[in-house]
Amino acid sequence: QVQLVESGGGLVQAGGSLRLSCAASGSISSSNVMGWYRQAPGKQRELVATVSSSGSTNYADSVKVRFTISRANTGNTVDLQMNSLKPEDTADYYCLYWAKVASWGQGTQVTVSS
Repeated sequence: QVQLVESGGGLVQAGGSLRLSCAASGSISSSNVMGWYRQAPGKQRELVATVSSSGSTNYADSVKVRFTISRANTGNTVDLQMNSLKPEDTADYYCLYWAKVASWGQGTQVTVSS
């Protein structure tokens, strides 16, 4: 099993920045994907960004250019730098670890005020 601990959510004004972090522990596979999804009230959970253990990244069109995902050298921590935040970025953000089976964090709230 893999445990995920998220940090970094909060309240920010439109145009501001936040940085989310997620640390994975437990049975970590050398080949995996980590990333972030989000779920706004009344909406389905959607992809924000992912990064593989080989460094390949994938972003939702809505966050390209504004958000940057990165992994620490140890490979067990993934960060999401969010710049130029918009009210529509408001959601609960969930960390994902995937290696054959998905593990999810408990979520961290991001609120962007207009």
